[in-house]
Amino acid sequence: MKKISIILMIILSVIFAGLTGCSSEEKTSSEQNSSDEVQAIKDRGVLKVGVKVDVPNFGYKNPETGEIEGFEVDIAKAIAKKILGDENKIELQAVTAKTRGPLLDSGEVDMVVATFTITEERKKSYNFSESYYTDAVGLLVKKDSGIKSFKDLDGKTIGVAQSATSKTALQEEADKLGITVEFAEFASYPEINAALTSGRVDCFSVDGSILSGYVSDSTEILPDKFAPQDYGIASKKDNTALAKIIDDTIKELKSNGELDKLKEKWGLQ
Repeated sequence: MKKISIILMIILSVIFAGLTGCSSEEKTSSEQNSSDEVQAIKDRGVLKVGVKVDVPNFGYKNPETGEIEGFEVDIAKAIAKKILGDENKIELQAVTAKTRGPLLDSGEVDMVVATFTITEERKKSYNFSESYYTDAVGLLVKKDSGIKSFKDLDGKTIGVAQSATSKTALQEEADKLGITVEFAEFASYPEINAALTSGRVDCFSVDGSILSGYVSDSTEILPDKFAPQDYGIASKKDNTALAKIIDDTIKELKSNGELDKLKEKWGLQ
């Protein structure tokens, strides 16, 4: 019996060692693949980044210069400098709330820095950096509409961006107040703004900092604010090496005061 017990223990030890070895090898393989993706960016010589082009001060295509500029573009440049040693080694790809995920999934961009709200659900699909900006959902209406608060939107239509979190936040607030609101979804912010101007929607709702770029002489942002949310930089879930570089860069920008300087540069609170 002793001999049998000893033999069984030896067999179990061998099996356990084999499983541990496989797990270690799988982990090493995964880490290697992630490092290879960063190396691929270095070999390519350019960092591909998804950014907004219709959000003044964050990511906006300047009609006078044709250049995409803004707070998030500058953050992307800082990351390009960290990886490639040159902030200009960057390729910007226009994204919307609806397209930024698919473009990241397909590998057309390495990362997305595009007013992308961090949520627990989204973290299941992507790596997110720590927050670089916090905002809340706001409401833009016509000054002559008679709408002075969210409650006044009872029975009215709110324009929101496709795949954005604004709709959920507003519906929850409407349910709390016992009012009924309708939603119209659009592919871009200029489209929502045009719908407000033409009267197809009664309110344009998105994050307050985004709305500030669309205020005109005939519109105003209401004092109501909902669902404070954090923006983060998204990268592929399995590309942990790139995610670490991104996160380290954000932390560095915060610690050395450069992030605050960039906010001040673009007139952000």
